[in-house]
Amino acid sequence: MEKRLTAEQLEALKAIDTPTVCNAIERFRVRSEVEGFCGMGIRCLFPELGVMLGYALTLKVDSTTPGEKRDDEVWKAWVRAMETAPTPSVLVLQDVGPAPMKSAHVGEMMATLARRLGVVGWVTDGGVRDILEVQRLGVHYFAAGVVPAHGNPRLLEVNVPVTIDGVPVHPGDLLHGDINGVTTIPWEIAGQVAEEALRVRTRESALLEYMHGPDFSVEGYFSRKFTH
Repeated sequence: MEKRLTAEQLEALKAIDTPTVCNAIERFRVRSEVEGFCGMGIRCLFPELGVMLGYALTLKVDSTTPGEKRDDEVWKAWVRAMETAPTPSVLVLQDVGPAPMKSAHVGEMMATLARRLGVVGWVTDGGVRDILEVQRLGVHYFAAGVVPAHGNPRLLEVNVPVTIDGVPVHPGDLLHGDINGVTTIPWEIAGQVAEEALRVRTRESALLEYMHGPDFSVEGYFSRKFTH
């Protein structure tokens, strides 16, 4: 059965920043605290767009092997996959070419098509381009960086497991990202994360209020930090 959240659950998660989502996920202890999120190699290029939230549509790609012919059938399969994917969807591209730091698999044309078919963002360990044009589209870019040329772009496999910055991503996985980076949300707790994130915020707000207040002391901080 295809896993999806309700519109209300999606809206609740989208209202929360990604670090707080990560803090909430940790409370459930369903994975190691050092797993499930991308590091500094995957940059948020449009922080002004706020939170990106969607279901992963995955691809393996290569744009830096010269002379190889593009398989148009894979290209068509990708477009059909976007057409039928649950929305909102996020394209997750693992670059398996010889020079991923010179790759580019999305620009204005592909981003426009993807947006028309319900895609809200791209996550890739390679590069992107046409950054100003795509910024105007309102589509999220999470990537290693920006390059000017598309090289020899080829889509190799659609809707297969991929790994982005050491993070395994499967088709349909739930992704949450903002200016701080990207995390997956484990499905076994996905419906509970927003509520737990609000509890995290409440605890943090109380401690922040104390640290800003006139009665602050180190002992008082210890008491609140380690016993509440």
